[in-house]
Amino acid sequence: MKLLSVNLGRPKAVPYTDQPDGVTGIDKRPADGLVRVTAPGPKGTGASGLAGDAVCDTRHHGGVDQAVYAVAREDMDDWEHELGRPLPHGSFGENLTTTGVDVSGALIGERWRVGPDLVLEVTSGRIPCRTFQGHLGERRWVKRFTAKGAPGAYLRVIEPGGIRAGDPVEIVHRPAHGVTVALQFRAVTTERELLPRLLAAGDALHPEALATARTYVGKQGA
Repeated sequence: MKLLSVNLGRPKAVPYTDQPDGVTGIDKRPADGLVRVTAPGPKGTGASGLAGDAVCDTRHHGGVDQAVYAVAREDMDDWEHELGRPLPHGSFGENLTTTGVDVSGALIGERWRVGPDLVLEVTSGRIPCRTFQGHLGERRWVKRFTAKGAPGAYLRVIEPGGIRAGDPVEIVHRPAHGVTVALQFRAVTTERELLPRLLAAGDALHPEALATARTYVGKQGA
C-alpha cells in the first residue's frame, strides 16, 4: 500500500462552477517533493489540509473533516476502461492517489499512517457535484459516479506530517463497527434506509452525515 501521487490544485476560473467568482481548485496535478499536511481549521473557514492546495468553495469542501481526499488508482483504472479515456493522477480532484488501499472499503474512523509522520482518519465518502461533472466533461457524471458507489474517502488529520509520492500507507487502526465509506455513501445518497447503521460509527463519522442519520432515526421513531 502506497501513495502513487500527491496532488495539488491552483485556483482556476471555469464556466461550470456555481461559485460566485467562478473559480475552483478541482484541477489538481501531481506535486514534486515533500508536501506538508496539517489540520486546516473548521469548515467554512478552513480549506485544504495540504500546503499549496487550493479549496475555493469552502461552503462544501475543505475543513477539519474534509482536510484530505483520497482515491484508489484501481477505481480510476476501472473508470478509464468504462470511459475509454486516460485519467491521470489528480483527475478526480483527489489529493492522494493510492494503490493497494481499498479506499471506498475503508471503515469510518480507520486510521492511516502515510509516510513517517502523518496520521489520517477516514470520515466519509465524497459527494459528487456540478463542478466535478464539469471538470470531467462527462454527461450525467453525477448520476453515474453515484451509481458506481466507489466515492473515495475524505480524511481528517490526526497527526500532521510531510508526504511525497512513493510513501507507504499503513492502516494503524480499524474500528469494529463495520461501517465502510461505501456504506456511508449509499446511506446518504441512494439508500436512506441504511442511515441508522451509520450511528455505530459515532463521532468518527463526518458531523453532517452523523446529523443526517440522527435526524432520520428520530423521525422514524416519532
